[in-house]
Amino acid sequence: MRLFDTARAEIVPFEPGDEVAIYVCGITPYDSTHLGHANTYLTYDLLIRRLEDLGHRVRMVRNITDVDDSILPKARELGVDFLELAAAETARFHGDMEALGTRPVDVEPHATKWVDEMVDLIGRLEAGGHVYEVEGTVFFDVSTFDSFGAVSGYDEATMIELARERGGHPDDPRQRNPLDFVLWQPSQADEPCWISPWGPGRPGWHIECSAMAMGILGETIDLHGGGSDLIFPHHECERAQSEAVTGTTFVHHWMHCGMVAYEGTKMSKSLGNLVFVSELSKVADPRAIRLALMAHHYRDDWEWFDTDIDAASALLDQLVAAAALPTGPDPTPYADRVRAALDDDLDAPTARQVLIELADAMAAGGDDTSAPIVLAELGALCGVRLDQPATRRP
Repeated sequence: MRLFDTARAEIVPFEPGDEVAIYVCGITPYDSTHLGHANTYLTYDLLIRRLEDLGHRVRMVRNITDVDDSILPKARELGVDFLELAAAETARFHGDMEALGTRPVDVEPHATKWVDEMVDLIGRLEAGGHVYEVEGTVFFDVSTFDSFGAVSGYDEATMIELARERGGHPDDPRQRNPLDFVLWQPSQADEPCWISPWGPGRPGWHIECSAMAMGILGETIDLHGGGSDLIFPHHECERAQSEAVTGTTFVHHWMHCGMVAYEGTKMSKSLGNLVFVSELSKVADPRAIRLALMAHHYRDDWEWFDTDIDAASALLDQLVAAAALPTGPDPTPYADRVRAALDDDLDAPTARQVLIELADAMAAGGDDTSAPIVLAELGALCGVRLDQPATRRP
């Protein structure tokens, strides 16, 4: 298998051992699962399925960020406890992931359950001379970590601008460097609060994933993933603080998924154009959603159009009908091509096209009784069961 590695900016061999440790940044549960989320998590589900198909045992960790600078304002706006909001949206997320047929994760840690480990990690960073404290806020000093920026490859100006857009505070006069980031901060009066050596408060966003990832999977992880919007600052900061503590490689392979727009416009809550999985599932078979997303390579930024689900629903009907046929052509070359596509930087569009070609060939005839069995197996490898008719929704 060969995969694009963000830090090396090239497609490289991915050669883990028998057990593969994968950490994927999960949701901040303050809103419903939209197609951008689905695109990301279905990508890693497809990766896991192929790794298991190759004989690996995959240990997959996907966290729930149930305390950070996004969920707390939303809970305040709704007038509900942040944990109540998190529980409701996490349950909805689980329902969406189950509907889409994703493999269950091994461990799903909640950030609020790992605060003690975060405090310990910050303490170790402090002992190593990597932090400074101002008025109860603890900052990571990026000047103490020479390779800061190596994951993203961005220049300083780009990193500062992205930090400003994505939850950082490069203009905070308390910071020694505009790229320094928060590890611990005082809580506002209506926010959750934990005790720490730096005073009562709550953790910063980035330290949460380092504590959970290393606490469950160890100091070095085979593959770390998420959306491309997490490359900087989140994953850059995560690597810096983790390696500053351990002195060893945090992640062997960084993998990121592209962003999904809606009919020419960035998909965002502020624009009111999010396409929610739970709503789409009311009008289409979830397997069709999966097939629609497979039409795009995981690294590409792309646009969703409302007609996409109609085309994918028709494709699902075609594949289900083909899998119900008694015979077809020799399926071996098709199976080889599907697996080769997945091994080539997880090329889902090509794998999907080969499924279509096999279904077309089966409709044209053939006397190999293994064809429908193999088609169903290949569908399952891609996370699409073909042993039941598509459900039609009003």
